[in-house]
Amino acid sequence: MIRFKKLLCESKRFSLFLTALTLALTGTTAQAQCPTSVVAAGLKSPTKIISTPAGNLLVTEAGTGQNTGRISIIDPAGNRRTLLDGLPSGFAPPENHPGGPSGLALKGRTLYITIGGGDQVLAGPLPGTEVANPNPSSPLFSSVLALRAKPSVDETAGGFALTLADHVNLNTGLPLNLTNAAGENLEIELVTDFADFTYEFRPGVPNAVRLSNPFGAAVNGKKLYVVDASQNAVREVDINTGESRILLTFPKRVNTLPFGPPVIDSVPDSIRMFGKHLLVTFLTGFPFPPGQADVRRVNRTNNSHAQLIGGLTSAIDVLPVKNSSNQDQFIVLEFSTSMTSQPPAPRRLRLFDSLGQITVIADCLVSPTSVALNLSDGFLYVTEIFTGRVIKIPSPVM
Repeated sequence: MIRFKKLLCESKRFSLFLTALTLALTGTTAQAQCPTSVVAAGLKSPTKIISTPAGNLLVTEAGTGQNTGRISIIDPAGNRRTLLDGLPSGFAPPENHPGGPSGLALKGRTLYITIGGGDQVLAGPLPGTEVANPNPSSPLFSSVLALRAKPSVDETAGGFALTLADHVNLNTGLPLNLTNAAGENLEIELVTDFADFTYEFRPGVPNAVRLSNPFGAAVNGKKLYVVDASQNAVREVDINTGESRILLTFPKRVNTLPFGPPVIDSVPDSIRMFGKHLLVTFLTGFPFPPGQADVRRVNRTNNSHAQLIGGLTSAIDVLPVKNSSNQDQFIVLEFSTSMTSQPPAPRRLRLFDSLGQITVIADCLVSPTSVALNLSDGFLYVTEIFTGRVIKIPSPVM
């Protein structure tokens, strides 16, 4: 479902702190467990989740069809209200799942939202190829939007909605002001619009393209950092001017399995701030060789990067945390422990410490895509994209 499923298909088609810390799967693993409960259900393909200063949760939903993307606010009791509906969303080949709102980052009263690739491409004339869609559902795909609520996101009643005409107006670069039934205001602005795709010649398809698919965001000062899962890149955006540049592009990786292409895409799918560094998770491309996915630490000064946590199979998110001794620990979410097995292998959430010890937090998740720690109640919250649920899990670090 949605753009994450498309992310997997894309990687298949494209042939698919501050010390020398490297964590691998060689530590002590606790007994598998499933201490989960459902907080919210019925969401429209939830993709990413963050917590707010007031202890609420913000969730991006990629939607169920054209321009049905949504941002929801969920309180710890599971009560959901819509912050903004009608965000860009569109069906994408090859399985016609919708793609739309993806990453989000909150700075003060401003919420930054990345919009994924949507239906910017169509299936090409040959298997595994794509061509540009001359009539996408929205002009705002592969972009970053800024939402400024008055009152704050936590305090607003929500209920705002966009129309296609609003999409067109936002694409001109002019801010849009919405008013809800309570008389509250929400200002929306297009921060930056990335190129929808790059041309990638394929034999027999000279107009083949590789789309842009922003899939995660992190904010620091005046800079926003965006991972592009299809372009295998990290972009840096000036939130004041909208100017963007590719900070770095990750190289292809060797496929260690006896089937599939010789090299595969890196597929970065989540990004977090970690001091002066960035943490980026990698899913890798088909055939998703076990142990080849990882979490890498990126130096923002010189763009160098090194493995922080290795031996993963399908890393989809990482959350840096501190233990009671103020030591760095990392909560790592994996979409699956075997991407090609049927039925799919267990999805898991684990804690890695600086000594190489590994604790299983939960291994019974269904299509998890993002994790947030809510400091107000000490619980972890996980989005499940295919089930449309948000799951609550006791945190081992609170």
